[in-house]
Amino acid sequence: MSWRFQRVPTVPAGAALAGRVGAILAALACVAAVLSLAGLAPARLGAEVIGSAFGSVAGLEDLGLLVTPLILTGIAVALTQRIGLWNIGGEGQFNAGALAATAVGLHAGGDDAWALPLMTLAGAAGGAAWILVPTLARAFAGVSELITTLLLNFVAALLVAWLCTGPWRDPSGRALATTARIPAELPPLGDTLHWGLPAAIAVAILAAGLLAFTRFGYEVRVAGANPGAALYAGIPVRARIVAVMLLSGAVAGLAGTIELAGTVHRLQGGISNNYGYLGIMVAVLARGSCLGVIAGAVLMAALLNAGIVLQTQGVNTSTVLAITGLILLFTAVGDEIVHYRPVRRTRILG
Repeated sequence: MSWRFQRVPTVPAGAALAGRVGAILAALACVAAVLSLAGLAPARLGAEVIGSAFGSVAGLEDLGLLVTPLILTGIAVALTQRIGLWNIGGEGQFNAGALAATAVGLHAGGDDAWALPLMTLAGAAGGAAWILVPTLARAFAGVSELITTLLLNFVAALLVAWLCTGPWRDPSGRALATTARIPAELPPLGDTLHWGLPAAIAVAILAAGLLAFTRFGYEVRVAGANPGAALYAGIPVRARIVAVMLLSGAVAGLAGTIELAGTVHRLQGGISNNYGYLGIMVAVLARGSCLGVIAGAVLMAALLNAGIVLQTQGVNTSTVLAITGLILLFTAVGDEIVHYRPVRRTRILG
């Protein structure tokens, strides 16, 4: 008689949480050992990181500014995961949403009562429009959405850079490579935080409810689990692919709008700050759960904030990236390990 490990498809929530916490603690122990070998003080650096993010109202607000776009770009990826696809183009849709919102904001004046809703609609429409071609190519021609959405990221970034340095450049000359300041702004929740954070959380809750409690969500889940069975059951798989991908693009475009109207207030090159790519990791950490994206976004934002603090304490950029990657790797491994259970193997004697 011997033992072997067998993978189970689902695990209790408590076990999953314990596995993730244990993985993060193991990663932090490994990071502490590396920092000690480098002649640094892990305890002091850890205190600096925790104090910076959670030790003051200003730190919490800064963390909230990072969490907001990460929630939305994470949802954009998680939505397509539920139907068995990957939206790698959140970066481009983020830029497209910010671009469309800017087009409205520059000409809408300062009346937030109607300018902000118009910018929001324009941003969502811009993100959906940017993913339209990859959507149709995937649904009707079987073209991989991984390639098409990824390549459009670079097109969007170049388009934003061209507009900011050319036709839409700030005419006052006060800022280089940006547009003029957008008059309409999201209402504040503090000194720097704005209403984009509760809006992002609301979107996550609505997306989770849509997938869990509606016929549309049921059809999406079935189509993602077994497209052949979904077609046999009469589910319009192509229509659901189109709907989910357009919704995903709209959410990523909304992220760009909120970043523009709440944080940056100008369209500029690099406005996305890699949030579209980071959203992929957030969705992976959340294991495709729209509510789990909130926790994943908080973890990712804490890691980004920790990286900033570590750099101010003399830790070089390469080391910060290595630490961030190590924590994410341990977390992913921990999430997978909890799915395995020891099973007793009995030998049958002939």
